[in-house]
Amino acid sequence: MTPSPKTAESESPAEAIIRCEAEMAGFTAERDACVKRCRELLAAEDPAAGVFHAAEIFRLQRDKLRLEVEMEFRRKRINRIRLGYDENAGPDTGGLAF
Repeated sequence: MTPSPKTAESESPAEAIIRCEAEMAGFTAERDACVKRCRELLAAEDPAAGVFHAAEIFRLQRDKLRLEVEMEFRRKRINRIRLGYDENAGPDTGGLAF
């Protein structure tokens, strides 16, 4: 049996920042691969010959946007950690963001 990874509660702030930065690097690499593949498919399209890759291009663009959102979440989490905010504590706002 493999040991379970550290949970967010047991991580130190420095470890959490390192983990978030590593996740961001992975998301960046995935996003760049999506952009590259999308450009390749756009260049390979030939409307005169009836060659289209619309579904694949759409999927890649959607994945790129999803990865950018994940990266933004990690950036904001790093900023909260650096500012000393506890993500699990805080005033009860009744589900409102403010």
